[in-house]
Amino acid sequence: MPTPVPPSVSAVVSALRAAGCVFAEDEAELILAAARVPGDTALMVERRAAGLPLEQVLGWAGFHGLRITVEPGVFVPRRRTEFLVDQALAAAPHAAVAVDLCCGSGALGAALAAVLGGAEVHAADIDPVAVRCARRNLGAFGGRAHQGDLYDALPAGLRGRVDVLMANVPYVPTADVPLLPPEARDHEPLVALDGGADGLDVLRRVAAGAPGWLAPGGCLLTETSERQAADAAEVLTRAGLSTRLAVSEELYAHVVIGVLP
Repeated sequence: MPTPVPPSVSAVVSALRAAGCVFAEDEAELILAAARVPGDTALMVERRAAGLPLEQVLGWAGFHGLRITVEPGVFVPRRRTEFLVDQALAAAPHAAVAVDLCCGSGALGAALAAVLGGAEVHAADIDPVAVRCARRNLGAFGGRAHQGDLYDALPAGLRGRVDVLMANVPYVPTADVPLLPPEARDHEPLVALDGGADGLDVLRRVAAGAPGWLAPGGCLLTETSERQAADAAEVLTRAGLSTRLAVSEELYAHVVIGVLP
């Protein structure tokens, strides 16, 4: 049987461009580099043309200098969320205990663990597929991922010990979910996107529980939209945290930071 001939770069680019991929050339290079055999390339192009996020097709996403494993059906970490990690490191540069709540792939926890080195890092998510993915990403740094609903998933021994709590909660208002790009709307879990009527339902629960888990001086950081930033900050303030907003114009990222007095 003759050896299959791998598709040419131009053929892959043409197929991706026909499917509407704006950065077809760049994506073609990544797909060809990731394919182990010629048949892989055709399958990956087919999946990308069907609308799957490129990261789910490749099996990884670049995030904060790391290659994060991303399985199909798992929320893809956004580049703007690197700003949340940077703010966490600035707020707690010597954190000994860190938690990545609503962790998805565990990208935030892995990024923090990679920089802190030796910190005790835990992550939690309600989605079992996400938790399986997070365990792979955190394992290289000795971190642990737990399945369950917010704080219910965490070991009780973490109460009152968490120096930095990152919570990239779902914050898309329910009515806006159908307006999301198809890559997110059709291929990422709804539980990772839908934040309730005003997009702040999950954040309210996270903020309400945070004082019981944070160490004195510990901080909660959460990503939000520009439109919701003031209301999100008020949620943290009502929970008894000293609150401020950090903004990256370059990444169009908005992070609310609350510190336990």
